[in-house]
Amino acid sequence: MPVRSKRYIQARKSVDRNVSYSVDESIDLLKNFPPTKFDETVEMHLKLSIDPAKSDQQVRGTIALPNGTGKDVRVLVFARGEQAETAKRCGADFVGSDDLVQQIQGGWTDFDVAIATPDMMRDIGKLGKVLGPRGLMPSPKAGTVTADVEDAVKGFKAGRLEVKNDKTGNLHLPIGKKSFDKEKLRENFVSALNQIMKMKPAGSKGRFVQRVFLTTTMGAGIKVDFARETEK
Repeated sequence: MPVRSKRYIQARKSVDRNVSYSVDESIDLLKNFPPTKFDETVEMHLKLSIDPAKSDQQVRGTIALPNGTGKDVRVLVFARGEQAETAKRCGADFVGSDDLVQQIQGGWTDFDVAIATPDMMRDIGKLGKVLGPRGLMPSPKAGTVTADVEDAVKGFKAGRLEVKNDKTGNLHLPIGKKSFDKEKLRENFVSALNQIMKMKPAGSKGRFVQRVFLTTTMGAGIKVDFARETEK
């Protein structure tokens, strides 16, 4: 059994596990969790009706949050020539080609998103063992292998997120910071939910999103009654 902190225990007492709260009630609850010394991330967790062992039921793509995540995203771009210059101009934190490949082979992964132009994929294929387990390997499906470097860099800097189901068929993503005002968190929640609903794989049967929970970095899970928030 994990040892729970006093802060978590106090937060847990404020949430009834047998109740599904509205989005507004859920946000009110998490905002009233005991304070921490840092600005906690508000996390959204979704249970999906997929079999993660089947290739035709994988969920992977990108979504854009209207109010961003509140995090300063460190973007790395593998590119050469003019596209490398474009990446720098658009605010990428790290831009390079062979030099970055060597750096990462040495164990450096101090970035949040890796973008690559298509011509770089042959060079960075050797980084799969380093970037793959960390969820950092560029992928066309995730929008991180693209010739449109400007759109990719600006998008991820502004709050675009890559989402991918885990081995148990769940999705986990940040939707903001605890310091965000209630309306911004609500907008991000509803936007994320509806974008994810559209990612339902053809092989998934029945209701795609089965359960949704909200929490904070150090908080307790809150079950959300999300049905009324989905687009018809």
